[in-house]
Amino acid sequence: MTTNTTTTAPADTTPTAPADTPATTASAAATVAAEAAPRARRPRRALTPGRRLPAARLTGPVLLLALWAAASAAGQLDPGAIPAPWTVLRTAGHLWTDGTLPTDVATSLRRAAYGFSLGLAGGVLLALAAGLSRTGEALIDGTVNLNRAIPTLGLIPLFILWLGIGETFKIAIIAIVVYIPIYLNTHAALSGIDSRFVELAEVQGLSRWAFIRQIVVPGALPGFFVGLRLGVTGSWLGLVVLEQINATSGLGYMMFQAQNYGQTDVILVGLLIYGVFGLVSDSVVRLVERRVLSWRRTLSS
Repeated sequence: MTTNTTTTAPADTTPTAPADTPATTASAAATVAAEAAPRARRPRRALTPGRRLPAARLTGPVLLLALWAAASAAGQLDPGAIPAPWTVLRTAGHLWTDGTLPTDVATSLRRAAYGFSLGLAGGVLLALAAGLSRTGEALIDGTVNLNRAIPTLGLIPLFILWLGIGETFKIAIIAIVVYIPIYLNTHAALSGIDSRFVELAEVQGLSRWAFIRQIVVPGALPGFFVGLRLGVTGSWLGLVVLEQINATSGLGYMMFQAQNYGQTDVILVGLLIYGVFGLVSDSVVRLVERRVLSWRRTLSS
């Protein structure tokens, strides 16, 4: 007698995931939105200086002038030591009317222009020679740094013996004051050009002139403009000292004569004109730099 047995498979005890209901889906979406909401509302902190303000560089000088005028009007300044701004302007008007100031300004501008031109040409040529040639660097760089270590105004007695007491030594001293910062900054920029650009130029088979025009000049321009700004300022600083040595005209001569007669207002006229010349020339260099280097994206732009 055969007995038939039936084997029953064990029931599947694996828990099944509950089906998503509309209520569950809405709750999850609300949770995600609640977590993301604070992040969306959190403002992004700006790290840049912000937009450039129009005529922002004039704010400081105008504020200083306003404080000077306010202190003079309140009687806080001794008129004999620091005359009021309106007194200085009146003195400048008198000097301009009698023809003294135009002559002195023209003489100072001429001396500064000659010395600056020579210093600019010398600084750029020496920087290129030292930056593009190991031989030039060996001959030039150490000599220029030695010259930089010697106070330039201390060379005045020696240059007077060499070049005389006339205009030549004044222009030569201004040229030395100008060429040193231009050389140092341009040479540093040339030395800092990435060697990968040089390798790329070699792979592309660029000629020497094409290499200078496409690699060297763009790489050296930022440093050159820094040196140019320092050179422009240095030309005015050297001029104010040189024009007090055996000069018969110029702003420095005018200030030296005013010192002998105790004319503080005339001295302030000369200082203000030097300051205006320095600010205007520096602004012109910055404007040219911004136009020439418009391809760069920097923090200031």
